[in-house]
Amino acid sequence: MSTPHKRGFNTEAFVIWGIIALILVAGIIFYSGYAVGAALTGQSVTVWNPVAAMIGVIRGTAPWSMASTVVSIVVAVLLLGGAVGLWWRKLANSTPSTRVDKAGSMMGSGADIAFMREKAALNDARRLGVDSPGLPIAKTLSGQMLYSGWENVCVDIWGPRTGKTTSRAIPGILAAPGAVLVTSNKRDVVDATRGVREQVGDVWIFDPQAVAAHPATWWWNPLSYVTDEVKAQNLAEHFASGSREEGARTDAFFDSAAKDLLAAFLLAAAKDGQPITRVYRWLTRETDDEAVGILKDAGYPQIAQNVDGIISAPDKQRGGVFGVARQMANCLTSAAVLKWVTPPEEGEVREEFNARDFVRGRNTLFLLSKEGAGTAGPLVTALTVAVVEAAEELAVALGGRLRLPMVAMLDEAANVCRWRELPNLYSHYGSRGIVICTILQSWSQGVVVWGREGMRKLWSAANIKVYGGGVSETEFLGELSQLIGDYVYSNVSVSSSRQSGSSRSVDNDRKDKILDVSDLAALPRGRAVVFASGAPATMVQTIPWYTGPDAAAVKASLAKYDPAQQLANGGA
Repeated sequence: MSTPHKRGFNTEAFVIWGIIALILVAGIIFYSGYAVGAALTGQSVTVWNPVAAMIGVIRGTAPWSMASTVVSIVVAVLLLGGAVGLWWRKLANSTPSTRVDKAGSMMGSGADIAFMREKAALNDARRLGVDSPGLPIAKTLSGQMLYSGWENVCVDIWGPRTGKTTSRAIPGILAAPGAVLVTSNKRDVVDATRGVREQVGDVWIFDPQAVAAHPATWWWNPLSYVTDEVKAQNLAEHFASGSREEGARTDAFFDSAAKDLLAAFLLAAAKDGQPITRVYRWLTRETDDEAVGILKDAGYPQIAQNVDGIISAPDKQRGGVFGVARQMANCLTSAAVLKWVTPPEEGEVREEFNARDFVRGRNTLFLLSKEGAGTAGPLVTALTVAVVEAAEELAVALGGRLRLPMVAMLDEAANVCRWRELPNLYSHYGSRGIVICTILQSWSQGVVVWGREGMRKLWSAANIKVYGGGVSETEFLGELSQLIGDYVYSNVSVSSSRQSGSSRSVDNDRKDKILDVSDLAALPRGRAVVFASGAPATMVQTIPWYTGPDAAAVKASLAKYDPAQQLANGGA
């Protein structure tokens, strides 16, 4: 039979060092009693070598009094108490072990991850003028908190019901020193953090599909973002990305032409001071050339000519382009959605949201939408981009970096915030003090939005990558397994026969995966793997908000805003 022995643990060495430690402790106890006891009884210490002193006491040539015995007992009790205290502290800071914790002992630890620990992270934060260490990630298995610094961007992949909101999104929002932007398709993150964040700044909730049943008390003009043809193209791209069903087939000609047409209409409406409803009106009137004249007068003759060419095209071609463009802007047909992106009617009071003002304070913006095509997702993406770009403009004006980092927690990013250019911009934002954390439910979710290469680019650009379990995609998990690496072990073979007796052979340098695909697929709840730039993969224990320092504040927020808790408390 053969038995693998991991090289990381040597039983013989452990026993030897254990014996040495016991000898040292016994020596400390004995010599403390010998030296202090002699001093208390007025006797002189004539032997300074602990071994020689012990021999002297045994032979009766060195003094040993009742005081020496009492001192030795006291020292032994103190040492035992200290050991118990350290053990208890370690136990209090740790969680019950899981089947993967043994693998965690062969992963990143010690000096490899020191830069993520509180002391180093806080020193780095103070260099940037911030008094908090960073976004909390999790704790090591030994109980030390790890942080993502204020120059880092993150990508998290957590399967459904693995604790991404309680252990990652909510703690990150609570730790933000400046403005916060949050996307989600559920109200739980709003209810949990709204009460905390409103104590430091204004809270804005964008809820056009009544995810949190929040009324339209304010509005945002998407056309305020459109200052030139480039911004118009960007906004049209958000409408296009958010309107496509997953796996839907597209036509290269009609899609491109429709996006150009939509961008032209967005630009025309912005330059003419029209509401965004005018854009959809033009899309339904295929021969209306009002936008052509506006674009010419605004100094965009080429774009005007392009629109005129589409209007003048054969009926079938024109109808195809306009039809695809209408599909892209489909969310503008909803009266509930339009309430959030059009000015108040006469007698109505609704404040207008200004992205540039928002990023200058410690304000919070929650952007909520349901999943899939035909939702408010394009507007969520558009407002997200408008705020992030406003933060970037402010950073440039301040010398290159925000004084207080802004946190963008893009929870459910693939469902409600399909920002196509994000992979190309990701690493740049960290250097500006714009800390983006993109949270996905699977690798394939990202591939749907950004394509295979785009998702790889996003993943590689992230300084901190966290896998929280709950994913069953073998290709992705296989790559994670390779990144985590191998351990080396010895294979001990023992054979026996009647003629020669037994023999033992050791075959060294065998390798196996620290965590294979099945281990990662079945990662226990409460464990995650962190991949940080410049460090080995690290097994961590996740820290839900209700075990953190802000638990009381979050509970108060939930009691105030969560309908389920209000109902449980008697409708208060």
